[in-house]
Amino acid sequence: MIWNPGIETMARAEMEALQLHRLKRLAAILETCVPWCREQMEARKVGPRDIRALEDIARFPCCSKYDLRDNYPFGLLARPMRDVVRIHSSSGTTGKPVVAAYTQSDINLWTEVMARSLTACGVGQGDIIQNAYGYGLFTGGLGVHYGGERVGATVIPISGGNSKRQMMLLSDIGATVLTCTPSYALHLAEIGQAEGFDVKGLNLKVGIFGAEPWTEGIRQEIEAAYPLEAYDIYGLTEIIGPGVGIECRYHDGLHIFEDVFYPEIIDPDTLEPIPEGAEGELVITTLTKEAFPLLRFRTRDICSLTREPCRCGRTLCRISRIKGRTDDMLIIRGVNVFPSQIEEVLMNVEGTAPHYQLVLMKEGSLDVLEVRIEVQESIFSDQMRRLERLERAIREELFTVLGLTAQVRLVEPRTIARSEGKAQRIVDMRQKG
Repeated sequence: MIWNPGIETMARAEMEALQLHRLKRLAAILETCVPWCREQMEARKVGPRDIRALEDIARFPCCSKYDLRDNYPFGLLARPMRDVVRIHSSSGTTGKPVVAAYTQSDINLWTEVMARSLTACGVGQGDIIQNAYGYGLFTGGLGVHYGGERVGATVIPISGGNSKRQMMLLSDIGATVLTCTPSYALHLAEIGQAEGFDVKGLNLKVGIFGAEPWTEGIRQEIEAAYPLEAYDIYGLTEIIGPGVGIECRYHDGLHIFEDVFYPEIIDPDTLEPIPEGAEGELVITTLTKEAFPLLRFRTRDICSLTREPCRCGRTLCRISRIKGRTDDMLIIRGVNVFPSQIEEVLMNVEGTAPHYQLVLMKEGSLDVLEVRIEVQESIFSDQMRRLERLERAIREELFTVLGLTAQVRLVEPRTIARSEGKAQRIVDMRQKG
């Protein structure tokens, strides 16, 4: 199913003409209405008049979350506050939060891209969506809510937490769609099984999971726990919230709604564009947002991009599954390590559970990585020799993939803290004590 075939199956030349028109208009708005953006353009000696082709976007400066925080709260608004009908915000756990403002047109745009997203997953009228993304300043809950109502589905706005009640409603109301973070989906299944619910017998057919990077191994774990097909959704508070991109039924990358979110892939060190298909940092420009438009926002997410049409009929470009983040990358004794690489190894080891933490410690002046992973009850209660073999196998596989020797610690089931939102995968102990 396609929600907006006029856009989602648009010919490439037509799409690029639309993007160019919107890019010129955006640059003019930023130059006129946002002093900080005007200063950045002047420093680079570029302006709207310099945009003659899409490639000219590379002449403009990028912006980052740090720039947004420096202009907290409203320094980057392009519209007066009287036009703003909504404010959302990031968590602000590493500094000042990012404040994202919306006009009514921005809310309508968000609803449109979420309707496209849900339709790509086969969700529509007659479906019941149990929306376990958080409501409030976090964008996840309301984004799914808008899109669900737009496509004619029934929405249960349960938000996150209260897992026993979540399972009761899944069982009693018979939701066909579950939306939440992938780590919470696994936690919820675990709670359901412990409480005696028939999790595999639920009425679910679709799960839409995002807000944190996850691997193919986690997809398989979720689909083994529930009677559903798991879809990856992509979004950022700074751009709009969920609905920037989504998988279709072929699961061959995430379609980016590039008529409104123009994507680039750059080298995170040089900030230069890199060839299509190569892996780098995703940069997004919001072509039509009114209150809080961004030109060349560095997402810090690592992926690749292709403009090859998809088997589903969409001609929209696709990004690969997010491998990790440039600011989540760990450097252990000179080796670059992404948590997703470790997760892929762990999910392919028989007997382990899909719950783990990466603990960074110091031994003298050296950084040490300890990988803590839960194992299934049957294995943990087995002979010590079997646990030692499993630890050694994981350690050897991690060395093969990472080129790094990591400590491996197998722990009992349910000893790693669960989260009702984003999972805390990394614990950095190097500055403590």
